[in-house]
Amino acid sequence: MHGFEWILMYIALGAFVGFMAGLLGVGGGGILVPLLTFIFSWQDIGAQNSVHMALGTSLTCMIISSTASMRAHAARGAVVWRVVAGMAPGIIAGAFLATQLAARVNPTAVALFFALFMAVVAAQIFLDWRPNPGATPVRLGGLLAAGAGIGSVSALAAVGGGFLTLAYLGYKNLDAKKAIGTAAAIGFPIAIAGTIGYLISGWSRTEGDPNTLGFIYVPAFLAISVASAVAAPLGARCSHHLPETTLKRIFAVVSLTLSVTMLFSIIET
Repeated sequence: MHGFEWILMYIALGAFVGFMAGLLGVGGGGILVPLLTFIFSWQDIGAQNSVHMALGTSLTCMIISSTASMRAHAARGAVVWRVVAGMAPGIIAGAFLATQLAARVNPTAVALFFALFMAVVAAQIFLDWRPNPGATPVRLGGLLAAGAGIGSVSALAAVGGGFLTLAYLGYKNLDAKKAIGTAAAIGFPIAIAGTIGYLISGWSRTEGDPNTLGFIYVPAFLAISVASAVAAPLGARCSHHLPETTLKRIFAVVSLTLSVTMLFSIIET
């Protein structure tokens, strides 16, 4: 395939992920990472680093989507900035350190972690599990620790920040709407720290590869970001015609199927 055809493929992928993100109300990392891994392997980008490249590129795309989501929730007064400020240092440190670790780990192990985490997310959605509210109030130490854990997992899976943050804030008795808005805002430092981390950790590994910045493939980032921004509103409009439970289960099935398929493809190679 020629360069223009690859760009068209990334545009199509961005439109699909954007539509699904708007339809299902998720960031799209669970869908984007497996598909990017396939395409990067097919395109022979990054040699043996296709999984890491998919994670880095996906987190970079999240900068655009998380910014829009954060602004929308902030405009409605649904972001608890005290919680965001308390969790952000831990998130930034955890996400950055996790990206440095990921660069030194076998791609199969990273793919296994991604697939297992998505299995947990899918199980939570199907069982409709929510943590029982705790009695302890929100404290700075707890916010920092929770942020470090959430940032680490999100950097290794390019998904899950919202899922884990909602679970934690629900346990801390935060109002549901404010928990959603706060989780959306927390996606921004996750995306920033993860992007910087994968850029640095992959710099020497992809040196000489065209159009790359560390583990970030720039043409894919640009095409996917633009296309997803255009398609997301259409997905959001369509979401009003399906029940919330159905939407969540669609996300769980699609993400888990793609993740497991990615894992087996990595193992076979």
